[in-house]
Formats: sequence, structure tokens, C-alpha cells
Amino acid sequence: MTQQLPPSVENAIVTPLKTTTYFSSIPKKIKQSKTPVIVGIDEAGRGPVLGPMVYGISYCSLEYQENYLKPNFEFDDSKKLTDLIRQELFSKIWLNEGINCIDEVGYGITSISACDISSNMLKFPNSFNLNEQAHITTINLIQGLIDMDIQIEHVYIDTVGPPIAYQRKLQEIFPNFKITVAKKADSLYYIVSVASVVAKVTRDLILQNIVGSAGSFGKIGSGYPSDPRTVAWLKNYGNNFKLFCWPKEVTRFSWGTCQQLIARDNAGDNYLPISWEEDYIDNKSRSRKRKLPTGTGKIDLFTTATTAVKDSNVRIISLDDWYK
Repeated sequence: MTQQLPPSVENAIVTPLKTTTYFSSIPKKIKQSKTPVIVGIDEAGRGPVLGPMVYGISYCSLEYQENYLKPNFEFDDSKKLTDLIRQELFSKIWLNEGINCIDEVGYGITSISACDISSNMLKFPNSFNLNEQAHITTINLIQGLIDMDIQIEHVYIDTVGPPIAYQRKLQEIFPNFKITVAKKADSLYYIVSVASVVAKVTRDLILQNIVGSAGSFGKIGSGYPSDPRTVAWLKNYGNNFKLFCWPKEVTRFSWGTCQQLIARDNAGDNYLPISWEEDYIDNKSRSRKRKLPTGTGKIDLFTTATTAVKDSNVRIISLDDWYK
């Protein structure tokens, strides 16, 4: 029997190389009453060398959280819950059927693919680090709720970087409702715990199904660089492929673990060393600080072109225009 998958997962596994975003339909009571909602945002999969990073957003009325969710469901930081409990809790939201279903919580996710994470971190000449990608994804998820005409009262976010500076930045972009950014927000604020479960279950199912649908990748372990099974898989699987070593559907080539394994000094007979043009350009000459816009509106991180470095002392010899 085929496992029924949440729609948030189905979208991501159809196009595993692309970043995907999904929003559930607005719960009927929220849509009809225009009740202001509280919002939680959290991520799953920031550290792994394999698989996407998934941001989850959840929302409901404060009354529904206090009078129904808290007394009946033990949402918490997803890392504190077993996989079975996480899946059961999320299923009550997305299936929205049966006894004790959770029918007044809306949710959404953005799954940033491993390919896009690496592409943005290795983008030349102006790279986007993981914090920048996380900030822009958070902004776009909040803007997504605004575009759906959802009345937001308060947004709670698990921090990325210093919480005070991050909160100030987001409050400037969204001045019409309150924003709280905090460390361990998934343990402090119940609605963030809900988002944490949404993100974690979605990420786990995406990775499981990509690995299964793209052929047998073998036992990849947890996907974290600290997991000996994951490191062993990277070493063993890489031996079978001379170019780029690992399946692009799941691998973050920008991670230090991968960089070390394919480095020239460690290549030996197993890997083909590649010289990239940006390796010969002073890093300082291509270091740039970006400022996010202060107005609302979605930011397309994954297709927006970047401005090339202009430095009279640097001569870039590139194959980009060989055909002209």
C-alpha cells in the first residue's frame, strides 16, 4: 500500500532540484471570521550535508491555541518528540479528518533544495550564506500569509543569528503586527512548536522519498556530518562517480564535509579535481554586504541575478562568453 503523503511533501519530491513553497488552504473559521492569528516559524535541516532545509509556518487564533491545542496535543520542539509522535501530530493538521483532528490551524512550508542551498552559497561573485537564505525564506513565508489576506496579530520566530538584530530587521519590514524573535522559540512558544513539527516531518519525508525515487542511494544515515554512517556513505558512494561524486538531488556540495572529500589533496584516484575560476580571485574583492528591502514583497532568492564585481586590478578570464 502506497503511503499517503502531505501535499507539502508531494510538491518537493516532484522537483527535487528546485526550491518549493506550499501553503495549506485557510481554515474555514479563520477565513469566515477574519480572526487575527498568531504565527510560528521554525526550520528543520539546517546542519545536514544531505537533503533540503525546510522552513515551516503555522498559524491559528490565540483562543484556539489556548482552549483546544494546548489541553489536547503535546506539541514541542520537534527534536524532543519521537518520529511517530511527530507524524501523528502533523497528520491531524494536514489530513484534517477523524476524531481529534486539528481543523483550525493553517500551515505552509518552503523546502530549500540541497541544490539551491549549494548554488547560492557557491554563487560567483556574490554568494548567499545560509543565514541570508533563511532570512529571505522567512520574509517570503510571512508575506505569503499577507497575500492570502490573513490578519496577523503576532509572529514568533526561532532565531537565526542574533535575535535582537533579526527582530529589528523583520519589524522594519512588517510594521503592522508584532514580531518576537527568540532563541529556543520552538520550546518557548507553542505555535512555534507546531511549525517545528510541520518542518521536521516534511523534511524527513522529502528526503526519504527523494532517496527512494531517485534510485537506491544506499544507507545514508541521518544526513549530518557528525554521523559516521553519512560520512561512510559519502566516501563509498563517491567512489562510483568520477564527476561531482554524489547525487545532486540530495547533496549540499558547499558543505565542508564534501569540500574536503573532493579537495585536490585528497582526491587520489577516486575523484577528478576541478579548478574553478573564482578560486583564483581574491576573496576580499568579491565580498559584498547586502541589505534587504524595507518594504513588503517577496524576494526571489533563487532566480535573481547578482551584480558582477568591478575591480580594475582583477582580470577575470571566463568561458562564459566563448561563443561570441
